[in-house]
Amino acid sequence: MTKKIIAAFFFMFLHSGIQAQEKSLVKNMKISRSMKIKKSVYVLDAFEDMTKPVLIIEGDNIVIDFNNTTLKGSNKQKDPDKFFGTAIIIRNSKNVIIKNLKVKGYKVALLARNVEKLTLDNCDFSYNYRPRLNSTQEKEDISDWMSYHKNENDEWLHYGAAIYLHGCDFAEIKNCKVTGGQNALMMTQCNNGSIYNNDFSFNSGIGIGMYRSSKNNVMYNKINFNVRGYSHGIYNRGQDSAGILVYEQSNENIFYSNSVTHGGDGFFLWAGQTTMDSGNGGCNDNVVMKNDFSFAPTNGIEVTFSRNFIKENKIFECDHGIWGGYSYNTLIDGNKFSKNRIAIAIEHGQDNQISYNLFSEDKEAIKLWARKEQPADWGYAKHRDTKSRDYKIAFNSFNRNGNVYNLNNTNGLVISGNTYGNCSNIFKIDSTITIIDSSIIADDDLVPFEKDVKLAADKILKPANPFLDAGLYAGRRNIRMTEWGPYDFRYPLIWNTNPIDTTGEMKFELVGPKGKWKIKSLKGVEKISAMSGVFPATIAVQKIKSNGTDIKIEIEYTGEAFINQFGENVPAGKSSVFSFTKYFKPINWEVLWFFYDSVYNPIKTGNLFSHYAKYRPFKREQNNKLDYAWWGGLKDDETKELHKKFITTASGSAEFEKGEYELSITWDDAVRIYVDTSLVINEWNPSLYKFDESPNKKIKLKLGGVHFFRVEHIELGGFATLQLKLRKLD
Repeated sequence: MTKKIIAAFFFMFLHSGIQAQEKSLVKNMKISRSMKIKKSVYVLDAFEDMTKPVLIIEGDNIVIDFNNTTLKGSNKQKDPDKFFGTAIIIRNSKNVIIKNLKVKGYKVALLARNVEKLTLDNCDFSYNYRPRLNSTQEKEDISDWMSYHKNENDEWLHYGAAIYLHGCDFAEIKNCKVTGGQNALMMTQCNNGSIYNNDFSFNSGIGIGMYRSSKNNVMYNKINFNVRGYSHGIYNRGQDSAGILVYEQSNENIFYSNSVTHGGDGFFLWAGQTTMDSGNGGCNDNVVMKNDFSFAPTNGIEVTFSRNFIKENKIFECDHGIWGGYSYNTLIDGNKFSKNRIAIAIEHGQDNQISYNLFSEDKEAIKLWARKEQPADWGYAKHRDTKSRDYKIAFNSFNRNGNVYNLNNTNGLVISGNTYGNCSNIFKIDSTITIIDSSIIADDDLVPFEKDVKLAADKILKPANPFLDAGLYAGRRNIRMTEWGPYDFRYPLIWNTNPIDTTGEMKFELVGPKGKWKIKSLKGVEKISAMSGVFPATIAVQKIKSNGTDIKIEIEYTGEAFINQFGENVPAGKSSVFSFTKYFKPINWEVLWFFYDSVYNPIKTGNLFSHYAKYRPFKREQNNKLDYAWWGGLKDDETKELHKKFITTASGSAEFEKGEYELSITWDDAVRIYVDTSLVINEWNPSLYKFDESPNKKIKLKLGGVHFFRVEHIELGGFATLQLKLRKLD
């Protein structure tokens, strides 16, 4: 009893000591002991060098109460793609608690390296770095694709992060929020952590990412609308965004009772390059249980080259409910699928069990297949058997599915004890399917689920309910991608609902908080259906016929207080203006393609062609825009020869209204652009771009009258793209 009194007194003394020390933050400050920060908004720009933070925290057994302080960076920048630097680095420490902190306006809000037992509690890392997306409602831009396949040298930091942990075992991340950014929580070489009761929603990249991270528990989190690369009814690409990303030898993690809807992928697991090269390892024995992965533009769950447990999840209205390429010894049990294009699709899978699942109104329920040949450069296929074989499909319920089984080149199928109600077709098979075992199977013949998930869940004393208001934004149609990421339903927005309609009529939804609206100005349209009203509303206009498109609709809003897409508070009753713009200037392009002379090497010489040879284009085209993407080369119009390396030249002219414009170019591998006689973009060195993505560059131009454009482009093999856009800025 005496020891308890002494311990309680010591804790009260320590706590009161912390309370008495209210410190102000200054740039370059180093914190190595427990303290309470004086509450304020600290306007502190970071260094350009991301390894030099505003604050350094280093020490053992320390508690830092930031007292709801806000740390604000990049203060001369408004656009989030210009945010720079690192706010806080915690390093080489043990037992560090950070609580009640807000950080906004940085490329990385908090970075921790080699910290054992780090706790982040009640912190808000919203509205940090995110890029301006180049894809539009009408067309995807390839530069928006991301790649997370490599992170051995912290390549993920290229994309920024709200929270980035490296080598932080036994971390506890709870009650934290990240919205309005690109990546929320990124972890590499972090084991035995607990991530729970957080809200990582409405970001344009990744909610939670893991790389070489194992035995972590991820529970009771909201991880909704981490998405890009989607335009409803037009394209659904996802561009490698995901609610949860699990890469490269991340094993035995538990993902339990999380809401992960409207992600590019809901859950995206890939074994990693180690496995692809050697055939060994994987991201194995992860438990994915009782989560909601609905409304993903691509896959509700993607699990590849690994073995895992997928149990009792909800997966509605995705392109694929589960994509399980090369999955083996994987249990898919007790899940609910509905209205997916394909509920379960597995190529080259082995020894998998699909049992006790409910399928409803999926166009196709289960698709299993194998290709005749494997890619020659895959180490995996050289070291592993890749046949599609040995499935147990038992005790599932299929209801109103278009096609139940689509089976190709798969052996060892046991299909037993399933029920079918009002399905259009049960089997779609070809001559490669010779035997299906439909004999009665006993429950004891199935692989049981033996992971003790409840033990991990019970350690969380006050679990949040991440599924509250789950139906509020149901459906993929509620993914509205703006240039700064997914719309979060908190601010006024005018949204074009028929962006590729060619009749000239344009239809719009006005969505957002309760309030009144009125038209402030119109350009390029007429015959508007209403000039004022209340939210929500729909309006229609007629496009004025012209050579090209130059449309701007400005609307004034007055109503409830709201938070805009940059995290700024707009008080109730204050009028604010939101707008819709659409611009396209057709340019009369003559596009020519030439054989790439690797002996002459235009990259090294700087000239497209040798002075001592004549070059004939193998393909030519007239077009009013440059919008190309090529996979695996370009064919000669006459000989049909495939050129994996080639040169593109495009020349054209157009007349412009006087003003300021933005020229945007996406390319792969090298590009130069001339306007009149001036070289305005010179990206002739492919080695400057080391990441597995197509770069994009934007410049501002002052134009007026007739201007001549010339584009020179080189493709060195593999994927190629050339996309040029002009946007009027005033």
